[in-house]
Amino acid sequence: MNSNYFKLLLKLQKVKYGKELLLKGIPVIFNKKGAEIAIGDGCTIKSSFLSNLVGLYSRTIIVTRRPGAYIRIGNNVGISGATIYARKGITIGDNTAIGGNVKILDNDFHPIELEERNNLLNDKNGGNSDLVPAKEIHIGRNCFIGCNSIILKGTFLGDGCVVGAGTVVAGEFAPNCVIVGNPAKVIRTLDTN
Repeated sequence: MNSNYFKLLLKLQKVKYGKELLLKGIPVIFNKKGAEIAIGDGCTIKSSFLSNLVGLYSRTIIVTRRPGAYIRIGNNVGISGATIYARKGITIGDNTAIGGNVKILDNDFHPIELEERNNLLNDKNGGNSDLVPAKEIHIGRNCFIGCNSIILKGTFLGDGCVVGAGTVVAGEFAPNCVIVGNPAKVIRTLDTN
């Protein structure tokens, strides 16, 4: 599919995107009615196997799951085969690089408690329930999220943070931190001079 045709599909879904959106391969983008997806100027979304030689497992997936949910992606953001899935809200700052196969998930997809999970299975709205725990995610400007990392609900990354490959991130992190591991921990602070 030609990316110009895909951009027409984005407009039909009321996905806002800025100038010079570059699509390498065709992503999966779904905007729930009453939700918001906004992609800034100069963004690159890679979704084909050869578009990033780190080895992408799938196309980039950007999804709002509930009315009122939002995904706001700043200017000059690069995304490679990542999943960005919002039930509440996800903000990604300008000039942020999101490495291959990263998952940014503002929710748990299922309740932890057995009875609530069973109630969700029987939800006549198909899972659009408040039973799923969700908290907004904020990723600052000039961040780098290494390949195969997972950013979990409620995470706040200050500007300039670097997340090492394979890190599982939850919590709040000050600007210019290098964050690694599972659970994630700060191993150093970057000199900003």
